Amino acid sequence: MITAGLPVWTDGIGLAESVMISKRSIKEPVLKLLRRLKNYPPGILASDLKAFLVNAPKEMVNLERRLVSCKPKIPAIGNVLLCYNNHAFFAKTGDPLLTKHSNRWESWQIANTFLDLGYRVDIINENNDRFVPTKNYSVFVGNRINFHRLTKLLNEDCIRILHLDTAHWLFNNMAEGRRLEFLQRRRGFVLLPQRNISPNLAIEHAAYATILGNEFTIDTYKYAKKPLFRVPISTPVVYPWRDNKNFGRVRKNFLWLGSEGFVHKGLDLVLEAFAQMPDYHLTVCGPIHTDKEFQNAYRDELYNTSNIDTIGWVDIGSRDFVNIATDCLGIVFPSCSEGGGGGVITCLHAGLIPIVSREASVDVDESRGLILKRSSVEEIKASVQSLSALTTQQLAAMSKRNWEFARANHTRDTFAAKYLRVISEILLAETKKRQSVKNPIESRAVSPELAIRDML
Repeated sequence: MITAGLPVWTDGIGLAESVMISKRSIKEPVLKLLRRLKNYPPGILASDLKAFLVNAPKEMVNLERRLVSCKPKIPAIGNVLLCYNNHAFFAKTGDPLLTKHSNRWESWQIANTFLDLGYRVDIINENNDRFVPTKNYSVFVGNRINFHRLTKLLNEDCIRILHLDTAHWLFNNMAEGRRLEFLQRRRGFVLLPQRNISPNLAIEHAAYATILGNEFTIDTYKYAKKPLFRVPISTPVVYPWRDNKNFGRVRKNFLWLGSEGFVHKGLDLVLEAFAQMPDYHLTVCGPIHTDKEFQNAYRDELYNTSNIDTIGWVDIGSRDFVNIATDCLGIVFPSCSEGGGGGVITCLHAGLIPIVSREASVDVDESRGLILKRSSVEEIKASVQSLSALTTQQLAAMSKRNWEFARANHTRDTFAAKYLRVISEILLAETKKRQSVKNPIESRAVSPELAIRDML
C-alpha cells in the first residue's frame, strides 16, 4: 500500500533520522569551507572582528585598563605616574581586597606618599599596555612590567623610579628551571614553569630603584650599578602574641604556606621530606587546585599520606589560619627565588619559626630560625628534626623573637615611613643634581624638603 504524498521507508530509518542525516551532509562541507577560510584574509578579519565584539565590553570595564587620578590636599607641585597594582583604588570600605596581597596596599600607600608631598598622582595597572602619557610627569614609579615601554614615552626630565618586588628575571627564571630539572631527575617527569618573569630591561632604564626583600634580592640587581633602596615588605594582617601556645604539643607540626608556582616555592621538596618522616606533621596551605599537573603528580603525598593535611587556599585574616598557626611550630619554605617572602613574613607575625632558603629573601639569623643551604630533601628533613629537638623554652623564645622582629620591621607603618624617607632622599638628590647643572626642576617642585619637613 502506498500512502499518497508520503514516502515509504524500507530501510528502518525514520523521517527524523533522515532529516538529521540530510542536514549533516550539508553542514559538514560548510564547516570545512569555514575552517579553510580562517586561513585567508577574509576569515582572519572575521575572526578578529568577532573577538573584538566579544572582548571589547569586558575590556571597557576591566580595572586593569582604567586610569585613576588623585589630587593632593595642597596646591600641586607636579605630576606623578604610578604603574603598579590599581585594585586598591576601587575598593570599598570593608572590602577584603586590601588583605589579599601586600602589593595592593603598598601601591595605595606609594600613591598617598606622593599625594602628601603635594603631587597629583595618576595610577594605572601594571598590565595596562595601552596607556600613553599625555602630560609631563615629574616622577614615574613602576614595577618591571611596562616600565621600559613607558620610559620611552615620558618627558626626558622625568625621574624614573623602579619598584622591584621580585628577584631579577634572569636569576628567577634560571632558578625555577634548575628546580624543574632537579624534579625531573628525582621523579622522572616534567612540569611546566609557573613563575617565569617576562624578560625586561626595567632596571637598565631606571634612575633609581626601591626594592623589597633582603640582600639576596638586591644582589641580583647590583650589576646594573643603579642606586638601590631597600624598603621592607609590609603584611596585610598582624596577630597578637599568644602566651598560651603549647610548644611541647606542636613541636613536630609544620606549615607550608604559598601561592602558585609550587615547584618554584619548594612544595615538592617539602612533601617528599615529610612523606619520609611519618612522625612529623605537615599542613599545606595554598591554591593547589590551580595547578592540576602538580596536583596529579603529587596526589599521593597531598591526599593519601597520613601525616600531611592539604587544606588548600586559606584566608590569612581568618580564624582558620590563626588556628592552623597556633597548631604549628614553624614554616618550611625552600623557595628558589623571592622578592620579600610575604608568606613567610605573615608566618613570623603569627609566631612561627622559619626554616627557609636564602632565596626566600627573608632575614633570618640562628637565634630565630634556620637557613637552608641546598634545599635538598635530606637537608629539609635534618633541619625539621633539629628544630623540633630543641627544648620548649628555646622554641618559645625563638617564636617570640620572630613575632617581635616582624612587628618591628614588617608592618604597614614601617613600609610607609621607610618609603617616605627613600622618596625624600631621591627627590632631594635630584634637586641638588639639577641645580648643580643649572637645570632645576620646575620652581615649585625644586624644594621638596619644604613639604618633607612637615611630614617628618
